[in-house]
Amino acid sequence: MDEELVRKLSRHTGELMRVTHAEACSNQLPSPRVLSDVLDQLRSVLFPGYFGATDWEPESLGDHLGGTLDRVNRTLADQIRRGLCFTCANPDRREICATEADQLCRDFLARLPDIQQLLVKDVQTAYESDPATTSPAEAIFCSPGVSAITDYRIAHALLDLGIPLLPRMITEHAHRLTGIDIHPGAKIGESLFIDHGTGVVVGETSVIGDRVRIYQGVTLGAKSFPLDADGKPIKGKPRHPIVEDDVVIYSGATILGRVTVGRGAVIGGNVWLTRSVAPGTVVTQQTPDQEAFCEGGGI
Repeated sequence: MDEELVRKLSRHTGELMRVTHAEACSNQLPSPRVLSDVLDQLRSVLFPGYFGATDWEPESLGDHLGGTLDRVNRTLADQIRRGLCFTCANPDRREICATEADQLCRDFLARLPDIQQLLVKDVQTAYESDPATTSPAEAIFCSPGVSAITDYRIAHALLDLGIPLLPRMITEHAHRLTGIDIHPGAKIGESLFIDHGTGVVVGETSVIGDRVRIYQGVTLGAKSFPLDADGKPIKGKPRHPIVEDDVVIYSGATILGRVTVGRGAVIGGNVWLTRSVAPGTVVTQQTPDQEAFCEGGGI
């Protein structure tokens, strides 16, 4: 290989490392491939019989779940450790980061029953809300919305425990596969239904209530970004919409800013919304004027 090319790449890589994680207590990054494998194993735990090994008998379910969780525990704890070390500036904390990672992984696994209960409601809602879906099983296997929501609920639990980097990697994994971009920081209630899904964006500080239905191309975004004294965006400020229970948002709608869409409201397709909406309101585009022109008259 060209020695000059290797030398240049080595120099540029060194510069990149100094910018991105020169102060980290480890240069071992979390692995997207490993995280993808972990997600597959978690799906086989949350939806046993649908993903992963399917040749076990009902009486051996406990052994299947236990063995899978043991593998997840080992692998995910290592990925959490890598995430903690990557954001840690104290090399003397390497062993502490490893101990914290083990505990955080156990804390996360303890939340899986609660995540599973939420996903059961999401799946049932996907089946009941879509006449083209013939069974809850089809929703589990085929619905991009269910897939993206599953990854989101896993990522949100990790973020809620204070685990860095991994939650965003997980939701971006779902984004690549489904076209649905849900930030792990969003707060989402029970029985969310995302139909078709392509182009859906849910921003970091969005709040979504129970039994909300969202169609393709919907954006829950920020209208503006508050800046600090240096002109840089202030992180974590509430800047995305609050969508209350039982709201329906049809395809192509864009809702921006910290506005509230009241309970039971319906937002029509392609609506651009930057104001709050009272409960029960139906918001649609203005009906376009229709005019007839005869022999050039009126033009």
